[in-house]
Amino acid sequence: MKISDIHKQNKQTLSFEIFPPKKDAALKNIDETLEILSDLKPDYISVTFGAGGSANCNKTIELAQKIKEKYHTEPVVHLTCLQYDRHEIDEFAKELQAAGIDNILALRGDKNPNLAEKDDFKHSSDLISYMKDKYDFCFLGACYPEGHPESENRISEIKNLKKKVDAGADALISQLFFDNDAFFRFYEECKIADINVPVIPGIMPVINAAQIKRMISLCNASFPERFQKIIDRYADNKDALFDAGMSYALSQVIDLLVSDIPGIHLYTMNNPVVAKRICEGIRNIV
Repeated sequence: MKISDIHKQNKQTLSFEIFPPKKDAALKNIDETLEILSDLKPDYISVTFGAGGSANCNKTIELAQKIKEKYHTEPVVHLTCLQYDRHEIDEFAKELQAAGIDNILALRGDKNPNLAEKDDFKHSSDLISYMKDKYDFCFLGACYPEGHPESENRISEIKNLKKKVDAGADALISQLFFDNDAFFRFYEECKIADINVPVIPGIMPVINAAQIKRMISLCNASFPERFQKIIDRYADNKDALFDAGMSYALSQVIDLLVSDIPGIHLYTMNNPVVAKRICEGIRNIV
């Protein structure tokens, strides 16, 4: 089923993101995580994709196929494009079709000095535009409520996002953020720019201080004062940080849902406890 059809039902969606474990043994053991996640009845589960080699792509597709066939949940496969040419993208598309995958989260991918960039796809909008003409996938795109780290300014940010939607993105999933006001401002900017597809906020609960600081440096997300106090107070107390971080994330999610945002995308970090705690807190809302 295409994610665009799910959003046409005019309900608030719930989705999770997971990543293929690097070790094959861990990939076999991910069933316990998927069992718990699928029991939470998400509308879809997205699976990340790493640039620079087909091995990761194969793990991504293998995991997505398992989510669909064994756990009867719709998968969304991340697909980066900066390090690939048209022929390679066509090969990936054929593998996705053979696996019965209908949904792609189209991404440019991070710049990596150790990986050569190719000329066919400089932006995710290029990837969407190319594939939309050739294949019957539903395409989702990424967005940055506080601006992409490489963005010149807010005007160019929204302009490029509109280009992505015009190329064929059926929905947008945001990078993580900790300030709901920043998301609400961004959401209004999208409306003003006639970006008329669902914009789904991405939430990552704080359960590891070092990991979160790394993600913030990559994603350009700001620390609200209330969030910073949690980091400062509980950074050295693993259990307390987990509980406080989950409470903060849950307050974000409830605030977004009661504000009629079209859904929530939860970055689970392959930790089913995170997803379960959030779902228990919003059971009567979504």
